[in-house]
Amino acid sequence: MAFDDTTELGDDALLILFANGDKQAAEALTRRLVPVVLAHAFRLLGERSEAEDVAQEAMMRLWKVAPDWRQGEAKVTTWLYRVTANLCTDRLRKRRSVALEDVPEPLDETASAPEQIQDKARMDALQVALSELPERQRQAVVLRHIEGLQNPEIAEIMEISTEAVESLTARGKRALTQALSQRREELGYSDA
Repeated sequence: MAFDDTTELGDDALLILFANGDKQAAEALTRRLVPVVLAHAFRLLGERSEAEDVAQEAMMRLWKVAPDWRQGEAKVTTWLYRVTANLCTDRLRKRRSVALEDVPEPLDETASAPEQIQDKARMDALQVALSELPERQRQAVVLRHIEGLQNPEIAEIMEISTEAVESLTARGKRALTQALSQRREELGYSDA
């Protein structure tokens, strides 16, 4: 039985409704979760087309597990972050075997206004600095400081202890600060 207003329902409830054939629940869950999954995949991969592929695959996996979903064991978003991270890790491992000169330059589809150029330079600098971090540090920093998740949830996603998450994020933040501090003036940040 379909509900008219699915916006008030939690992810677990929507997933169970979808498993029972409710198309509105599937639409609501898709609108709610795809942007989160896509953003997370992009932050880990740095390439939009690959992030879109990962987001699609992660959602397909969610739809496949829907009939067997056991409410209360894990949050849907926690499960999706873990699946997304694993899919991204697989792609990054495959990517390592490709020569750098064979990787196409990313296209800049934004307008060329000065503020947008500055913002893009800052985002690019952050993405480059993130890509230079060890994989686990990058994942922990992205989940904590960009996605805004709490350490216990990150620990569950990464299947490590909360203390390990704290250590990874602290080391990652120090490395990012060091890498980006040398570019403060270039990126338009002043000490004032």
